Amino acid sequence: MSDARGESAVLETYYDLLRSGVDQFDVDRLRAILHPQLVFEGPIAGHRVGAELFCKGVLGFIGALRHLEMLQLVTAPGSAASLYDAELSGGTCRFAEFFEFGDGVITSLRLVYDPKRYLEVGGR
Repeated sequence: MSDARGESAVLETYYDLLRSGVDQFDVDRLRAILHPQLVFEGPIAGHRVGAELFCKGVLGFIGALRHLEMLQLVTAPGSAASLYDAELSGGTCRFAEFFEFGDGVITSLRLVYDPKRYLEVGGR
């Protein structure tokens, strides 16, 4: 059974961490909201399994991020989707993320964005 309030708290923590900046980034806090066998899919990383791989990869995004503006966040029991603009040093790139939850943590995360645009505006 899904706990929507718990999932909302997980999402709040996740986006707080993305906005934290490299100096304030707390990898242990991120690990706490990810399933150890997290399934991640993104245009640059491809299909990956493992929270540790994701934790390492997300640090580059956090380091490049200047501002994150949430445009829409939709939740349903066991899943969520978000749409946001990420301002990087060279401009803005739009992202969509699709989450699945289990046992109070993120079990799957699918990220959709234009990888060419992301790299053009300073993504790493």
